[in-house]
Parts: sequence; C-alpha cells; structure tokens
Amino acid sequence: MPALTKPDVEPFVHPSETSVPLDWAPLATIDLSTFDAPGGKEQLAQNLKEALRKWGFWVVTGTGLDQEDIDRQLAIGQSFFKQPLEEKRKVACDFTVGNYFGYREPTRFIGNTDVKENMEMLNVPKYTPDYASVPRHGLINQFEDEIAPFHRKVWSNVIRKLFVLFAIILELPEEYFVDRHHYDTPSEDHLRYPDVVHWQMVYHPRSVEEDKKIGDQWSAGHTDFGSLTLLFSQRVAALQVRTPDNQWKWVKPVDGGIICNAADTLSFLTKGYIKSTIHRVVRPPADQAHLERLGLFYFVRPGDNVPMTPVPSPVLVREGLLTEKDLEPQDEEIVTGAEYVRARVKNVHDRTQTRIAESTPSTVFKVKNLAVQDYYV
Repeated sequence: MPALTKPDVEPFVHPSETSVPLDWAPLATIDLSTFDAPGGKEQLAQNLKEALRKWGFWVVTGTGLDQEDIDRQLAIGQSFFKQPLEEKRKVACDFTVGNYFGYREPTRFIGNTDVKENMEMLNVPKYTPDYASVPRHGLINQFEDEIAPFHRKVWSNVIRKLFVLFAIILELPEEYFVDRHHYDTPSEDHLRYPDVVHWQMVYHPRSVEEDKKIGDQWSAGHTDFGSLTLLFSQRVAALQVRTPDNQWKWVKPVDGGIICNAADTLSFLTKGYIKSTIHRVVRPPADQAHLERLGLFYFVRPGDNVPMTPVPSPVLVREGLLTEKDLEPQDEEIVTGAEYVRARVKNVHDRTQTRIAESTPSTVFKVKNLAVQDYYV
C-alpha cells in the first residue's frame, strides 16, 4: 500500500496555567522511572496503595514518553476537530449497539435544560489485526505511522506497569491484570481525542448565561466504566475529583505528567478495594473560561473474553471483602468484558438527554452478574 500524503498540521500550543488560586487535590505522584530498579516496583506499589484505595486518582511521571510526541498527538487531534462536521461524521460512534469507536458529536441536551453538551470526541481503537477492518477517518489513516506506535507505547510504558503495581498490592502474580488487559488481545481500549480527548476530546467554551443554567458543570459527577483512564496533563483547569470526605477539589495539571484514575470494572473485580472515584468537569476559572480544552486520553477496558469475576486476592480475603462464595462457581451467567462495556456504553450514551446521576444515587447498573453504582451521566 503506498504511503499516504500527510497534510500540514498546526503545532499545539499549550495555554498558560490559571493564576486563580484554586483548592487543589493532594494527589500522589508515582515516578515510573524507578520501576525497573532493584526493589523499585515494590516501593512504587507501596507508594500507590493509599491513593488506589482512598482516592482512586493519582499522577504518574517518568513515563519515558517524549513531550514532543504527546504534543504531536494533540496537534493531530486539534487538526481533526477543525474539519467540517460532515467529514467528522463519516465515521461515527454507533451507540445503539454500544460501539464507542469513531466520532461523537455533541447532540444531547443537559438534563431538562435547553443547553447542549459542549464536548466533541474521537475514539481510536487499538492498532492490532483484530481492529484492522474498523473504519477510521481519512486524516487518522494519514497519521497512522505516528498514532499507532504512540498508542502501543502508552500501553507498554504506563498501563502495563500500573497493572503490575496493582497485582503487587493485591498479592497476585505480577502479570495477573496485564494478562486480562493485554494490548494484543481484543478489547474496547481506545485513545481519545476530545475537543475535550478518547483518543482525543475537546470542550468548547460556553457563555456565562448558558453555564449558569447547568450549574457550571460541563460533565456532571460520574465514574468511568472501564478499568483505567489516563489523561495527559493539560493546563486548562476544569477537572474536579470528589475527595474521601465528599468535597470537590480541583486536579492540578502536572507538566509531563499523566492523571490516572481507576474505573468501575477494577472496582468490581476487587470488591471495592480499588476505588472508582466520582469526578466531574466544570467551567474553568475566569482567566481560562474563553479557551477550548483539548485533551488526550487512553481508556483501558478489560479483554473482550475476560470473565468479570472477583480476583482471588489474599488481601481481599484478609480485608473481609472476598468470601468463599465469591470463589465458588457462580449460579448467574458471568458477563465478559466486551458484553459489559458495550451494554454500559449503550445505556449511558444512546439517549437525547443526559441524566443527573447524583440525584439518583441508589441506581445500580447490572449486566448478568456484574453490578456497579450508576453514577455515569
């Protein structure tokens, strides 16, 4: 196949950080550059343990990912979102079947208001033979030689190492979670570019009047429904996390860092030991409210054929979270990773209006044997 000609893309320029004093969350920082040192991963696991249990959010640094490569990915995403709407619509997410790959257009209204979502996103699946036939936009195909190796490098440099740390914390074989989320096996993983980012995502600024109608919340409180989320640090302050004592605190950008959070399937698999924390996106502070908030994400999902059953961890037994019944053959039919993710995506996104999930905290989303608190809006 002849090489595709690449268009020129404008470099991504990071905005200045806010000068407004904000109440920042005290998130732990995990420096992965020490992972391969003698005793390094064991010490990192100890450093991560409290954050994983109580906060569900932390920052990783020392990833070996070059800032130049990250900025290049943001530049590609920025170029994608500047395309005409009809071009972006050519490969769209099909939420009627729970398919999150492709472009998501902001069509839903926020709750019962007349205010529409201000978020666009593009979700790019893994570059493996299982997804070779999945449609991708022309622009994405033109940059495949840059996106594909970056996609895999994020998994190997960051995600694989974090899964090893989780296994050490739970006294499981080191490859336990790696084997259930391996890059080369089918899963719903994707790199997001939002205009906020899945490969990428972008949030567009709104008027003060519109934001007042929705309580200044661009994305209401929710948990993520995969296993793990990575957000490459960007400087427009808007992400907030709900603390262990139920306060909202801002997540501070860390240059060169990646904001990580555990998600619902890991919490389910560990009987709540790993915390899937509620977080939200709000109107940025006054000196940034006029800016677009472009983000780059990696969303990790369990392998398509992985059964969603609690992990056999001695730690969970000692904590009283894992019972003998949990380790016995289940009477209920066991849901697989693909079944759960597709059902969850359809439930959350195949609608014309968002729900305000925190107003109905008793709601539970259930697929076969897997049940999670339905905080996602």
